Amino acid sequence: MEEYIELAVEMIKKGFDERKIRARLPRENADEIIEIARARIRAKDKFSRRDLWMDLEGLRYATHEAVAEYRAKRVKPESIADVSCGIGIQLIFFAKYAEEAYAIDIDERKLFYAMKNAEKYGVKEKIKFIHGDSLSEEVIKQVNADVIFSDPARPPEMPERRLEDLLPSPLEIYEAYKHKTDAFIFDLPPQIRREKVPWKGEFEYIDLYGQLNRLTFYFEPLAKAERSAVLLPKEVRLESNPDLENIIEWSEPKEYLYEIPQSIDYADLINELFHTVKGELYMLLREKRRVLATSNEEIKSEYFKRAYVITGIVKFHPLRINEFLRREGFGRATLRISIPDSEYWRFRRKVENNLKGERRAYVFQYKDKAIIAEPI
Repeated sequence: MEEYIELAVEMIKKGFDERKIRARLPRENADEIIEIARARIRAKDKFSRRDLWMDLEGLRYATHEAVAEYRAKRVKPESIADVSCGIGIQLIFFAKYAEEAYAIDIDERKLFYAMKNAEKYGVKEKIKFIHGDSLSEEVIKQVNADVIFSDPARPPEMPERRLEDLLPSPLEIYEAYKHKTDAFIFDLPPQIRREKVPWKGEFEYIDLYGQLNRLTFYFEPLAKAERSAVLLPKEVRLESNPDLENIIEWSEPKEYLYEIPQSIDYADLINELFHTVKGELYMLLREKRRVLATSNEEIKSEYFKRAYVITGIVKFHPLRINEFLRREGFGRATLRISIPDSEYWRFRRKVENNLKGERRAYVFQYKDKAIIAEPI
């Protein structure tokens, strides 16, 4: 079937009509082949391989390769079981460093994809594949692993993220396997309130290419700190330290501007960040989507998402912003503001009206002002 998937990938890339694609495929497998082909095309930025097996749902929930590699290197288990493995990416990377691994999924098709993918990565012989309900006695008795890992499905549009709403629930996984090990790892929604998690361990928030990607909870035997933040692919890590004096001070905008990664904000590690950087840093803004700090002198740190020099501050109005950008010779503008989608493009068109030149401005909102900055 591999040759048909590759054929479908090429035909889709070339813009062939689906009817013509189906005419070249075996009728009984056409739907699956086309979906795998579409998933491969969409997965180009997620995995280093271009020949993986997955459906679109499996791709959506699959762990990014950079995250999978980082966590596998951190844990390096002797043996590990993924009790909701999906198409298997995270387990495959765990298996690179483990002596044995268990892949469990209730969806037989996804388990088959996990097996095919394990073969591609060269770790299939290390993994025992089990089709079934991870909470059933029949499955549980087959597992003899030092570590239990689960990345449960998240029901969409829940008003509040709760452990009991995840599938399978970490609460149930813990009860089912606690007689086998005391080392568990759970992927949790980053928005979940930490006090809702009833175990001791480490909350590790992971940023990937500047965006919050994962919250991994490690039980106490695997924990290195109470809270941590990791920036990938740089593999920069920051840990909580309850003994640090609180040195956070707030200020008006100064000469330089810094975007703080969401992982550091979600992990409540801003004070630890301020202790880590070399220079006098001040808090400027803390919103759900954006955290900004400022300083009088340039501060260089691998913990910043981006650093800027402030070129001007004007009234937060599209015409005033546009006037400043034209006067200073900016040709493009990137808006780093919280504004309703219905208003965004109208606001942006006014900001960028008649701009000419190669300079790009980044526009931030601070109270009733617009901060215009350039990347350092």
